[in-house]
Amino acid sequence: MDLFTTLDEAINVARESYLADNPEVDENDAAISQFSLQKYVMQDGDIMWQAEFSDQNTEPSECLPLYFDEAAQAIWDNEYDEEEILAEWLPENTLHEWDEGEFQLAPPTDTEEGRAAANEWDDDNSDSERW
Repeated sequence: MDLFTTLDEAINVARESYLADNPEVDENDAAISQFSLQKYVMQDGDIMWQAEFSDQNTEPSECLPLYFDEAAQAIWDNEYDEEEILAEWLPENTLHEWDEGEFQLAPPTDTEEGRAAANEWDDDNSDSERW
């Protein structure tokens, strides 16, 4: 899983990965049907992103499908507004690092450690939402 600190970097690497996985596709002629994205909050509070482009033949990914057809193609073509994408992201879809390399939508609250993590995540999000 490749994670990146900026959305732009995640999108650029997703484009490169798609082209590497589909060597028969020319960058200018790619027919993108889906753009998927995932936001992660790491244990240290850093925000990380993972993005993926796909076409009709691609298997589902770890990322959440966010844009389809023309909208996905526009992101592929670098015709997007990062602020608009960030505004579309629903905070409840953000994955939080629970243990190194293990992510969950929310920490388990049935243990003291889980309650402490939940409080920490709530504190991080209430101070200011970092994109």
